[in-house]
Amino acid sequence: MTDSRSEDQAVDRSMGRRTVIGGAAATALAAAGFQAVPAYAGGSYSGGSNGRTVRLSVMGTTDLHGNVFNWDYFKNTEYDDTAHNDIGLAKVSTLVKAVRARIAKERRTPAPLMLDAGDTIQGTPLAYYFAKIEPITGGHVHPMAAAMNEIGYDAAALGNHEFNYGLDILRKFQRQLRFPLLGANAQDWTTGLPVFPPYVLKRVHVPGEKPITVGILGLTNPGIAIWDKANVENKVKFGGIVELAKVWVPRVRKAGADVVIVSAHSGMDLSSSYGDALPVPENASALMAEEVPGIDAVLVGHAHLEIPERLVTNKATGESVVLVEPLKWGMRLALIDLDLQKVRGQWKVVGRHSQVLNANTVAADPNVTKLLQKDHDKVVEYVNSKIGTCTEAMSAATAPWEDTAALDFVNFVQADAVSKALAGTPEAALPVLAIAAPFNRAAAIPAGDVSVRDVAGLYIFDNTLLAVTMTGAQVKDYLEFSAQYFKQVSGPGPFTPDQVTNAPTPTAPGGTPDYNYDILGGLAKPLAYKIDIAKAVGARISDLTYGGEAVTADQQFVVAVNNYRQSGGGNFPHVKTAPVLYNRQVEIRQLMIDYVTTTGEVNPNTFHTTDWSLTANGAPVVITP
Repeated sequence: MTDSRSEDQAVDRSMGRRTVIGGAAATALAAAGFQAVPAYAGGSYSGGSNGRTVRLSVMGTTDLHGNVFNWDYFKNTEYDDTAHNDIGLAKVSTLVKAVRARIAKERRTPAPLMLDAGDTIQGTPLAYYFAKIEPITGGHVHPMAAAMNEIGYDAAALGNHEFNYGLDILRKFQRQLRFPLLGANAQDWTTGLPVFPPYVLKRVHVPGEKPITVGILGLTNPGIAIWDKANVENKVKFGGIVELAKVWVPRVRKAGADVVIVSAHSGMDLSSSYGDALPVPENASALMAEEVPGIDAVLVGHAHLEIPERLVTNKATGESVVLVEPLKWGMRLALIDLDLQKVRGQWKVVGRHSQVLNANTVAADPNVTKLLQKDHDKVVEYVNSKIGTCTEAMSAATAPWEDTAALDFVNFVQADAVSKALAGTPEAALPVLAIAAPFNRAAAIPAGDVSVRDVAGLYIFDNTLLAVTMTGAQVKDYLEFSAQYFKQVSGPGPFTPDQVTNAPTPTAPGGTPDYNYDILGGLAKPLAYKIDIAKAVGARISDLTYGGEAVTADQQFVVAVNNYRQSGGGNFPHVKTAPVLYNRQVEIRQLMIDYVTTTGEVNPNTFHTTDWSLTANGAPVVITP
């Protein structure tokens, strides 16, 4: 398979867009953390070109999740986090141009390639808007396609989130790209043949030498079969990362590749968010590098980790494979350097190295900014516009110590989504519960007009929704663990909030954070309980009922949880090992926004009841903020 664009066109396009040149490029790269690495200095090979080493550089991004601008749409301000990362393709573009400019100055060095490892079209209101509000199927170019075309990518792998909005949106996005969207293990349901290009060959010009043929193989995550079952069942199936790499890497080599790079939307190490539901691992990039001969480098995605360099030895060949994962959202740009020499007239990788460059040190590329400013402004207007109304104000200010409509709303939306997804399954008859934590005491949905930002304020993290099965005994254990959030008291008060909440524990000596206090609620019927904070930790939950009847130890429940909690965040009992029934990787925050947009109204009377309370030796606890 070959790219439809000629080698010269690709080089001309990338070099023609260079805005950072000469010393400015070096300064920009140094600020971003670039480290110059000496070229391979080993002995020359028989038939080599006097032992001359040629360095091929490959840049990469992953898990961009709809980020073009360094902007937090939910906060309506410039993005920032505790590490002061910056995000978005506009900043990535500046780094890309700096790398290209630096390499262009080096004599007899080939132009670099630019790749992505997936999860591109979902994750921000910018991405959501052009999938749901003004879908690109109507003709508008997706902002991520426009930005990536402007930057000049050479190939990208499919991510699992590419399937969130259905195949029509994905196919339209694919057609808008000026580079191939790869997925060797995305296979036709019936024939097993790839439904996206498995790989692409790029002929890279080397001054004074024969070109280097680079094979780029794309692999996506087999978990799509579970997470987006509704969109892919009976249409697309997904083979294992390692299994399909074993099929396709030899084919890429046979097609003429001197170098094979895998862009894999699969995390570095063996772990899974869906347990044993599939017979293949979710995160298998390092295993693939060990097990499949013929791979030179892997651009890793999916896990949202920063791994500047990992070298893995292939078991069959003894050759090293370099792997790199550049965090997420455009915070980092991966840079892989492969040193090549000729062996009996054929290019061979003799040295490899990788690093990541930090995007928070550079300004946004004005070309990308100008190209997508109108789209950005349109989405800013959308997130601040009315999407529905609320019949009465809901505040999370007192949510840590009393049952509030605000957190009941979160639980209602989660449980409702799970209940609908389980319809027609054997578990459909089980009672559905949900957990929510008071993430943001300042959050409130006003009475009257409600905007996207109002709803998003109740759920400030980009967690996704899962559902697991738990017994009544496990639910009680879970609540007991959660109740350690409260300090032990001797009487009913009155107390100020800080006298009762955020108790220190061995794992949180500075005090248990609000986000590690979970409140449980029921969907069809209320889950009710009391928390006696005069009692010792582990003996605080009493009067646990579902629908007015005592919960029995062996009673079965479906519990809607977020991915942070299910993966072990907070160390809550049972949930990490509980069987997973539902995991479509849908953001909880987006489910809440969708609910308001669809129904047009938030009415606390439809979901809010007072089902839990704090007591001290049976007496109600009084807290005065």
